[in-house]
Amino acid sequence: MGIFELFILAVGLSMDAFAVSICKGLSLGKIQARHMAIAGGWFGGFQALMPLMGYFLGSFFADVISKYAHWVAFILLLIIGGNMIKESFDEAEEMEGAMDIKTMFMLAVATSIDALAVGVSFAFLRVNIAAAVALIGCVTFVFSAAGIKIGSLFGNKYKSRAELAGGIILIIIGIKTLIEGLAV
Repeated sequence: MGIFELFILAVGLSMDAFAVSICKGLSLGKIQARHMAIAGGWFGGFQALMPLMGYFLGSFFADVISKYAHWVAFILLLIIGGNMIKESFDEAEEMEGAMDIKTMFMLAVATSIDALAVGVSFAFLRVNIAAAVALIGCVTFVFSAAGIKIGSLFGNKYKSRAELAGGIILIIIGIKTLIEGLAV
């Protein structure tokens, strides 16, 4: 997986956190730089941690099912992307303005579960995990911090579009991985 593909994947993974950050920005009212840093730190940190955990879990199984790796990656990305697309059509959830440790921890875990599954697929694809984790974390940090600002300016208007775009990106990457794995 090249750096451009990895960047596109990072953007796709960050869309859940971006959408939640937009809602947070809306609910906070007047924002400060620390709000942007808090959101970026929590979401970027967990988006980096989860694929690393998934990578190590997947590494235990990579040798056993390496000939099916492209199918595993495809199925995981298809499920994650499909779920993001489905969520983009769901009713908007009301978001409270709290940025305490408990709230941010729960949101960070919830928005990064898909990154855990992507990390499992990284083990099968033999991705440079250090580069992947750094890029995913940084991209998510920037998108989350920007989401707080955008949310304070524009509100809930773009949440579903961000989730839809992220889901489509993940599915496209999954299809590309499958096609490459099948040597089509």
